[in-house]
This record gives sequence, C-alpha cells and structure tokens, in this order.
Amino acid sequence: MSSKTQVFFTGATGYLGGSVIDRLLKHPTFATSEITALIRKADKAAAFESLGIKTLLGSNDDHALLEKQASLSDVIFSLADADNAEANDAILRGLKKRYEATGKPPIMIHTNGTAIVMDDVKGAYGAKPVWDDTDVAKLDTIPDTQFHRNVDLSILNADKEGYLKAYFVCPSTVYGVPSGKLVDLGIQHTRSIQIPMLIGISVARKRAGYVGQGLNIWPAIHIDDTADVFTVVYDAALEGKAGHGREGTYFVENGHYVIKDVSVKIGEVLRDLGVSETAEPNAFTEEDFKKNPGIGLMGTNCSVRATRARALGWKPKHPIEELYESIRADVEWHLKNVTSA
Repeated sequence: MSSKTQVFFTGATGYLGGSVIDRLLKHPTFATSEITALIRKADKAAAFESLGIKTLLGSNDDHALLEKQASLSDVIFSLADADNAEANDAILRGLKKRYEATGKPPIMIHTNGTAIVMDDVKGAYGAKPVWDDTDVAKLDTIPDTQFHRNVDLSILNADKEGYLKAYFVCPSTVYGVPSGKLVDLGIQHTRSIQIPMLIGISVARKRAGYVGQGLNIWPAIHIDDTADVFTVVYDAALEGKAGHGREGTYFVENGHYVIKDVSVKIGEVLRDLGVSETAEPNAFTEEDFKKNPGIGLMGTNCSVRATRARALGWKPKHPIEELYESIRADVEWHLKNVTSA
C-alpha cells in the first residue's frame, strides 16, 4: 500500500474543479500525495496522467465505484454535483470504511454554493439580512428543503458521528476565465453558469432582461479567488486549524452586485454589437419564463459574508468591478461559440 496521502477528486474537468486541480499540482503536498480524478471520458486520461494524476473512469452514477475509491482515500474533493444524494451517500459509505480501517477521520471538502441561503423575491428588492458563515446558530435554521440541503445534512451527520471531517466551500456567482495546465491541455470547461445564462437568454430575445424589477442582489467572486479558497481550507484542515462540520461552512464572495446593473451592462454590449436596438433592459415576460425554465433563479436574493476563509488568510485579489468588466468578453464568446454554432 502506498504511504502517500490518497486524494480522490470528483469534478476535475469542471470550470471550478479544473482550477482547484491546477492549484493542487503546485501545492507543497503534491509530492507526498497520490491524486485520483474521476473522469467520464477515457480520451482525457492521458492528459491527466501527464500531469501526474491518476484517473478512474466512471461517473457519479457508478455508486459502487465511488464507494470503493472513497474507502481508499484520506481526502475527498467533491466538486461534481452538490445535489446528487446517491453519489454522496456512496462516498460517505466509503469514507466510513476508511475511518474504520485507519482510525483517522478522512477530510471531505464538499462544494455546494451560496444558494443554500437564497430566497425567491422575484426581483422585488435587495437581500436582507446578510448571512455570515460564522453565525452557526443562524445557519442551523436553513430549511431542509433549500437547494443542496439534503446532501449537506447527510455530510453534517457523518461529521457529527466522527468518521470524517467535513468542510463546505460555498461559492457565489463565479465569473472570469480560468487559466492553468488543464486549460492549456483542453480538458477543463472554461465557462461559468449564472451570468452566461443571463447573457444567453438576453441574446435570444435580442434585449437584456431581468426578473421583476431586477433589484435583487447576489455575491460574486472571480474563478481564481474561488479556487484559492479550496487550498486555504485544505491547508488549514491538514493542520487541524479549520472549523469543520457545523463550524465548517466557508462562503466565497468579494462583494455583491444588483442583477439589473449586470443586465444594463449586457444591454450596452448587445447594442454595441448590433444584437439589440436598445441598451435598456426590461423585465422578462411570461413567454420568456416558458422558454427558459431556469430563469426564476435570476430573481432570487442572496447576501453572504465570507468571514471564515478570510480569517484563515484568504485574500481575494479581484474586486467586484471586474465582474462588470468581464461581461463584454462573455457576450462576444456566446455570440461566437453558441449563437453562431
């Protein structure tokens, strides 16, 4: 059996997962670790192995495979799917076996998102109150029906039982284009979801839009700053200095934005590029909602404070203004790669 720390990584080719992997390649523990990445496509295996990362061919639907690999792992980076309860349960079963075999609780760094505290105001007003990740009593009041909550609760219970130490990294609106070895090799997704979805809907209707009055707010964070949180939490977890379980929620933000302000910027770019006759956004219509089932998320509120990561030494480098500056490139990318496809 290898004496190296066994690390199992899901979501390695994702927008965020690939950036975290890139940081692990440079991490001081890389030489003493053996990282295994779960991948769905065999044609990406050679690229990962060229970086010194082992691969396991499969998906989150291969529960027996997940359980077995987790049972061999000292550390889990779970970045694949925050809502897949069956896959999560398989990983937990494996980690429990690992604990029973070694007597040492494995580390589980699980990714969900600040959507765990969002509320649906349909664009009517800005978010109040702010959720601070050090306010454990308040976090305990998150309804069981909230996004990602069922998976979180099972992990929290596992931490409480003592057979693992759980750390929840909760990004907000992530923006920016990632860089690094996985991007260079062409094996990492390079687009985010939230703002690109708003752009896609706006392009399709030939006018920028928002839900209701567009007054709702969300936190935001650059992809590089987001990935940095994972290594900060990992370092602290290895040293036993990071809160875990109920004390282990790590929001990720560096400021907040109003949805309508983003829509205004999208509108300006659409007008400049000849897609829209006007730069002024307007409210999404009933027809827009019918065509885009996920559009309601654009009307939700979310306001958080990332106190824990900052207390561990995390220092985000990208101010919220860069979110607005990134929109032109995102619109141009969409027009080139989606609309013209």
